[in-house]
Amino acid sequence: MNEKLPLYNLLEQINDPEDLRKIPIKQLPQVCKELRNDIIKEVSRNPGHFGSSLGTVELTVALHYVFHTPQDLIVWDVGHQAYGHKILTGRREAFATNRQFKGIRPFPSPEESDYDTFACGHASNSISAALGMAVAAQLKGEQRKHVVAVIGDGSMSGGLAFEGLNNASSMPNDLLIILNDNNMSIDNSVGGMKHYLLNLTTTTSYNQLRYKASIAMEKLGLLNDERRKMFIRLGNSLKSIAANQQNMFEGLNIRYFGPIDGHNVEEIIRVLNNIKDMKGPKLLHLHTKKGKGFKPAEEDPAFWHATSKFNPETGERIPEDTANLPPKYQDVFGETLVELAKQNDKIVGITAAMLQGTSMNKLKEAFPERTFDVGIAEGHAVTFSGGLAKEGMQPFCAIYSSFLQRAYDHIAHDVAFLKLPVVICIDRAGIVGEDGPTHHGMLDMAALRPIPNLTISSPMNEMELRNLMFTAQLPDKGPFVIRYPRGRGVNTNWHQPMEELPIGKGRQLKDGSDMAVITIGPIGNIAADAIVKAEKDKGLSIAHYDLRFLKPIDTEMLDEIGKKFHHIVTVEDGILKGGMGSAVLEFMADQGYAPRVKRIGLPDSFIEHGTPDELYHLCGMDEEGIYKALTIDL
Repeated sequence: MNEKLPLYNLLEQINDPEDLRKIPIKQLPQVCKELRNDIIKEVSRNPGHFGSSLGTVELTVALHYVFHTPQDLIVWDVGHQAYGHKILTGRREAFATNRQFKGIRPFPSPEESDYDTFACGHASNSISAALGMAVAAQLKGEQRKHVVAVIGDGSMSGGLAFEGLNNASSMPNDLLIILNDNNMSIDNSVGGMKHYLLNLTTTTSYNQLRYKASIAMEKLGLLNDERRKMFIRLGNSLKSIAANQQNMFEGLNIRYFGPIDGHNVEEIIRVLNNIKDMKGPKLLHLHTKKGKGFKPAEEDPAFWHATSKFNPETGERIPEDTANLPPKYQDVFGETLVELAKQNDKIVGITAAMLQGTSMNKLKEAFPERTFDVGIAEGHAVTFSGGLAKEGMQPFCAIYSSFLQRAYDHIAHDVAFLKLPVVICIDRAGIVGEDGPTHHGMLDMAALRPIPNLTISSPMNEMELRNLMFTAQLPDKGPFVIRYPRGRGVNTNWHQPMEELPIGKGRQLKDGSDMAVITIGPIGNIAADAIVKAEKDKGLSIAHYDLRFLKPIDTEMLDEIGKKFHHIVTVEDGILKGGMGSAVLEFMADQGYAPRVKRIGLPDSFIEHGTPDELYHLCGMDEEGIYKALTIDL
């Protein structure tokens, strides 16, 4: 794995975009070929997101060739498509450490490079952020600065993208939006926007004529801002009549260009040079192919969105030996959901562009008419689930914890307020690993705990997950949250009969007299190992309680603990401020108990990227860290 990288004649001359701009335009297709090969080679041995970056190679080269970055600003929407950007902006050697602990970050970040202009771990924010930057440039008098937002067709389905478009159309700005249309998000793009973009057309000659006419009218003093808007509206109307098609973007007074071939680097450069200095907001529509240049990824782009290690010549995945390993929590969820749906015909599944990631594809295979992928639209997913529940269905809405943050008001206003029986399944809760700070599911317990009417739970193992899912779909359970982590569980014999669990009741796993350890969720298994070690090494007697429900919290169990123990340790895979440990402290204070409480969980900071084991150790949440808390800190 440490062999020297192959030589790339042109790519090795590029240490930054200034070097790229010295290369003759006719040689840029070769630069693109070398850049694509470098991405394939590196990701094959250091896995990460894959297909999206292969699809944007030509666009990336063209952007840095035409615009004088980092003075000109490129705002990427989701860093999945920005590996080529990293390589061209001084991180070619460091790219071998991508997503590794203390290596370069999984997504572009201004904290890493001046070329990375904004955070881009979550979709649909590029237009709003770039618009703010473009308006700031105008306010500061930076007339020559260009601002470009690069957004994919999947991200364009997010509500924030439409809010940004609407605002861009209503204020003076010169923003350039580039729509990377590969007909994919992670799973296939869904919804009307997908079909609209596939059919959208315009003519280059029309746009050239229109541009030349506007320049001539400006020189004659006939075109001020108000007249410009009037002529844009008139031109858009004539264009719609001629094409027999309404252009949504130009209906918003955003100039539209395209679609053009997103893999013809010379053509992209020509068009960018023609339109970059045009006044007003504008959108360039590119057709690209996700996984371009790597046949297996072209043929199955969803499978190759992210990848494990593989043979770069054949595309063969290097298999992991998983024969005797416990299943992933997401697969337990997916299989259990199908099992429940066979018994309860009111059950429907909803997810936001994560059919495979949440394993809801299993329900889609069994009950396609009862499975809904709403695209990258988490807020809509929750409110849509509320509407289904209001009319008698039993929705299971599965969303990654980090992305569920975007649906906070929808959970409170559209589900909890009406006590609707929506089961919100929070996947990737807690530390997720190499995707880093924008993807860790660290805030959900602290954020959701104040919302009235919610039941909030977390299973310690796979059987508990099944039991919670079974319980949640029973009548009169109301809004029900189940959070579980990324990765594998702890049991191989998990497929057992399900049973109803009493709401708001935890369980005592072992007795003890010196101190109590209170855990919630799968991290309780790590705590259990630390307890065994502490008892063996130090002769302690430690009781272990699995809280199981954060809300309603088990007050009877906590009352018992408060009366019996002077030392308590809480352990949770979530942020400490406002989380489970805070709930325990609140109870103890309210009841007049005064034990010494040590809380273990995520600190008040965004946690970097690395393997889960590395990050648990960093945060003192692995067996060693919990052992120290049990034997030293108290």
